Amino acid sequence: MRAYLPLLILLSLLLSSCARPPREPVAYTPPPPSAKENVPQRVPGWMKPYMVDGKVYYPLPSAEGYEEVCLASWYGPGFHGRQAASGEVYNMYEYTAAHKILPIGTYVLVKNLENGKELVVRINDRGPFVGDRCIDLSYASALALGLVGKGTARVKITALSEAELSNGVYVYKNQPNFHFSEFYLQVGAFKNYANALRYKEELERDFSRVEIVPFEHPQHGLMYRVQVFLGEDLYLAYKHAERLKKERFRTGFLVAK
Repeated sequence: MRAYLPLLILLSLLLSSCARPPREPVAYTPPPPSAKENVPQRVPGWMKPYMVDGKVYYPLPSAEGYEEVCLASWYGPGFHGRQAASGEVYNMYEYTAAHKILPIGTYVLVKNLENGKELVVRINDRGPFVGDRCIDLSYASALALGLVGKGTARVKITALSEAELSNGVYVYKNQPNFHFSEFYLQVGAFKNYANALRYKEELERDFSRVEIVPFEHPQHGLMYRVQVFLGEDLYLAYKHAERLKKERFRTGFLVAK
């Protein structure tokens, strides 16, 4: 029996070493997202920063509330038939214009401050990159605004269209009939609906039609715009808006629907 004792001890040690206690469950941690998953959704090339003559330009993600007083010029025959920044073929006989940072597809009201003429044009190209000029009008647009002969004129630009984020890409409204549409003055934007409603009720003491318009802001989430109805004629609405901005709503801006 003693002869087998060392063998029995060795066998018991081997069995005990094999019967290890169960391991503690380990919580599953998903792997970090790959670099590909971190890449933002594809956006049009005209939304990306670009460089001209060593200067970098950063296109605006939205035209909302944009106004500018600046020097306008025009371009025509030398570029007619070429590809514009929007990808379409430039036609100098259409009411279009080039701007350095306004989103492609934005409709703007351009007023010639030297003669009072006004026109709605669509931004479909980039430029001008000469001196202090801020907008390059097509030949037809410049002709309608009365600056072809002179070449340049001081103008006021007011954006009419707004960008809407859809699947990571900003999409712009199709051109409505701007002369007969619905125009509003946006006078406020609120994160809290109750605050927007309170402001609406306050404004209804002075205005017959005030609306609350929900919208999804790309950074701030759901918000509520408060807008005062101005009318259905662009040029009358524009004049009404300018008066209201001077008298009461300094930061208000014109919106077309």
